[in-house]
Amino acid sequence: MTNHADKQTASPLALLLAPFGYLGMRTLNILEHIGTLIFLFWQAHTWVWRALTNRKVRLGRAAIVTQICRVGVQSILIVSLVSFAVGLILTLQLSPPLDEFGQKALVANIISVAVLRELGPLIGAIVLTGFAGASIAAEIGTMVVSEEIEALEAHALNPVRFLVVPRILAATVSMTALGVISSTCAIAAAILISITALGIPFETFWANMTTQAKLVDFLTGVVKGGVFGLLIGVIACGNGLKVSGGAAGVGQATTNTVVECIVAIVLADLMFTAIFYALELF
Repeated sequence: MTNHADKQTASPLALLLAPFGYLGMRTLNILEHIGTLIFLFWQAHTWVWRALTNRKVRLGRAAIVTQICRVGVQSILIVSLVSFAVGLILTLQLSPPLDEFGQKALVANIISVAVLRELGPLIGAIVLTGFAGASIAAEIGTMVVSEEIEALEAHALNPVRFLVVPRILAATVSMTALGVISSTCAIAAAILISITALGIPFETFWANMTTQAKLVDFLTGVVKGGVFGLLIGVIACGNGLKVSGGAAGVGQATTNTVVECIVAIVLADLMFTAIFYALELF
């Protein structure tokens, strides 16, 4: 009778604490996953450093170039299309409010800074996440399921060196270039719609843009693009190597990669913005 009474007394408390237990478990899983990605990045960084300091260690230029073509070159068209459309949308949306104050030409000032600092690399990174990040995770995950990773290790070939490093380098280099391409396409769209639909002369648009936008704005976008590409590469490779459970595991890794990459990119962009804002205050 006593044991039954104790169970009845403890059950409401257990139900009350269950959400906290679930939250704690999820937090530990997230921290473990972040730690795994950091360790993977450190391993990749170590191999790159060895290749730079030791001629006997080679990463495989052909593999890196192949991944850049697959990840970056094939993404140019879709990134350009999306960025061009965003440039048109922003210009058309900003023009009416500015026109109410008789400052429609200042759309060039806003577009130039917003695109170079934020939207150019951000749009490119989000598109690259869906286009290449998911592909990398699925590719490596399929290798895990088909035991190709174990075959590499059986032949004393390090998977990080031969699979992860080329993809991380390719994503970083490609995203740096795609950020510039994205910004260029968005600004080109803004110039086009300003001349044809808004009646803003090219000379006025260009003068306002060059007056407002500085070299630091362009460099900020370039640095962001490189960091976003690094995040995409590490997260995609990390999720791919964690695959288990066959085809369902590959699908889950692909989904997780897209979600985690977008969250990581937005949080990194927030950190960059806060840092640059603090630096401007000082």
